Amino acid sequence: MPKFNNFRGSFPATRLRRMRQSEWSRNLIRENHLSPADFIWPIFIREEGLDPVITAMPGVVRLTIKEAILEIKEAIKLGINAVALFPCVDARLKSEQAIEALNPDNLICRALQEIRSAHPDIGLIADVALDPYTPHGHDGVVIKGQVANDPSVEILCQQAVLLAKAGAKSVAPSDMMDGRIGCIRQALDQEGFSDTCIFSYSVKYASAFYGPFRNALGSDKTLGKQSKASYQLDPANMDEAMREVALDIQEGADTVIIKPGLPYLDVIRECHHQFSCPIHAYQVSGEYSMLKAAAQQGFLDFEATLLESLMAFKRAGACGIWTYAALEAAKLLG
Repeated sequence: MPKFNNFRGSFPATRLRRMRQSEWSRNLIRENHLSPADFIWPIFIREEGLDPVITAMPGVVRLTIKEAILEIKEAIKLGINAVALFPCVDARLKSEQAIEALNPDNLICRALQEIRSAHPDIGLIADVALDPYTPHGHDGVVIKGQVANDPSVEILCQQAVLLAKAGAKSVAPSDMMDGRIGCIRQALDQEGFSDTCIFSYSVKYASAFYGPFRNALGSDKTLGKQSKASYQLDPANMDEAMREVALDIQEGADTVIIKPGLPYLDVIRECHHQFSCPIHAYQVSGEYSMLKAAAQQGFLDFEATLLESLMAFKRAGACGIWTYAALEAAKLLG
């Protein structure tokens, strides 16, 4: 240790490790905290008789409506307050104009109604997009080889109203069409759903991390090698992402979602600095599956790396976290 004859007091005067010595003192200076109430749990809903197994997402299965009701009961006990529903639509019901998306008796509408009846206080979030309902797997209708913005928005508005009528507390447009937030807000208000929230996927990158999700919905087979780069964001762009957020807030979004999560912590942080609005991070399927696969090989401790990655979202500025590991994380925190 260096000796300083003229130095008064101990060396060094400031020792940051003092408060790291014990768990109680570490807890006192912890800047961010995780809680099960931070989590939104995405659930894949299927019809009876369809395959529940999702090979690309270890530990995640497609649930029937009855199974989802039971699983949500467990989630509520763990302190999770919100779930997001994604339908696995029978290929025979898919069409170029996504007609099944506007069927009031479709799978997701029935799921919303039955879950709302069983669990009236749970936050039900419904995805607004056409990719589960189209044979090509795009988030909008395709006209002359292009994803058509305005015709897609018209259908999305009708879909959002239908989902609100079925019991969704929030609709989550994930399509990335221009102007859809303002149009959906207007459509909801005109139909008497002014209290229905819009959780907007304002920043949805054209990412390779969505692969397991598309496998779960079956859109990997329909989309094939096609790209969604004509409407989803270029992973190289930050300023464009902030423009998307600004537009969505102006149009009436209640919360903005940034997707994927961990590879885009800088985007979450920048959004947190620029805008005083709630921000959600989505730990997407590829992020989840990487952790699971590495843990299965013995390369990582899944529980430790899961909580560390979720805390990273909070530290970056997210107030809500979408994760397929919500139940596992809630149990660890409990």
